[in-house]
Amino acid sequence: MTTTVNSLRPDLDPAPETPQGPTPPKRKVGRRAVLGGGFVALFGGIGATGGWALNRYVVDHVEVENVSQQTSTAIEAVQADTASATSTATSYTSDTAQISIEKVVTGSGSDQVTYFVADVTISDATILKSAFANDQFGNNIIAYPSAIAAQANAVLAINGDYYGFRDNGIQIRNGVIYRDNGARQGLAIYKDGSMKLYDETATNAKTLLSEGVWQTLSFGPGLVEGGKILDGIDNVEVDTNFGNHSIQGQQPRTGIGMIADNHFLFVAVDGRSSGYSRGVTMNEMAQIFVDKGAQVAYNLDGGGSTAMIFQGDLVNNPLGKGQERGTSDIVYIAG
Repeated sequence: MTTTVNSLRPDLDPAPETPQGPTPPKRKVGRRAVLGGGFVALFGGIGATGGWALNRYVVDHVEVENVSQQTSTAIEAVQADTASATSTATSYTSDTAQISIEKVVTGSGSDQVTYFVADVTISDATILKSAFANDQFGNNIIAYPSAIAAQANAVLAINGDYYGFRDNGIQIRNGVIYRDNGARQGLAIYKDGSMKLYDETATNAKTLLSEGVWQTLSFGPGLVEGGKILDGIDNVEVDTNFGNHSIQGQQPRTGIGMIADNHFLFVAVDGRSSGYSRGVTMNEMAQIFVDKGAQVAYNLDGGGSTAMIFQGDLVNNPLGKGQERGTSDIVYIAG
């Protein structure tokens, strides 16, 4: 059974944290639970190895300040005309963007799955942007997705690839190169509105920029290519370093896809909450995109990080608790 619900979150109180609220606590290695001061004490008391882990996974390392002031020499972003925009609880229309959001419920009982699909059509691909927590690029810098979205004046946002947990991958954001250390299958979004999966280890950031890339994301795996689900995606692991949680099995997930040039899908699937949403496998996530007509789709950071923000409000229900988790970046539609 599949049910499409027009009103998104009648069951959830307003988002528990505002952009002016407390800074989210640092995540434990593996990005699963937050131990706060106990985590610091633990690593601080086990010598050099603990000090390394504390420095690598907890301490902020700011590489670029005031990221929003960075400009691309390739293109000047087109901003939506908010003065002429109209919106409802589930839609937004301006001269440059059309957004509609649906809540979909499938199954029942312990097999129920709840997810949210934002169908986005924009007039210019540079309206699809990225923003970093605290307007800083570096490792271990986090903020709630709603706070990053408010900082960026985003109409619609989803969590990104949580680049700040690792120090590799290719990171081009809003036409600016921030990191060039290819490691995995990446996603490239071009200024012409197209989207492609690519092998980071077979190219470099400068080449991608010269080819017209506007954004790259580095998590994965790729889910859909040529309108078909890719083989083997239920066996792929990402970041299998110390303590990391497997991304396989039935999990909350975030993904982005493209139906046609400048026509995108943002998907947030809730999970780990029996009776509300069990989460989905990687193949099930890919099927959501295929059913919506996606030609390309890519998996982003998920689990408790999964978040969709629309007009300042948290749309989904992370882990069934209605509580955002700190992350390093968002992908958004500018307002």
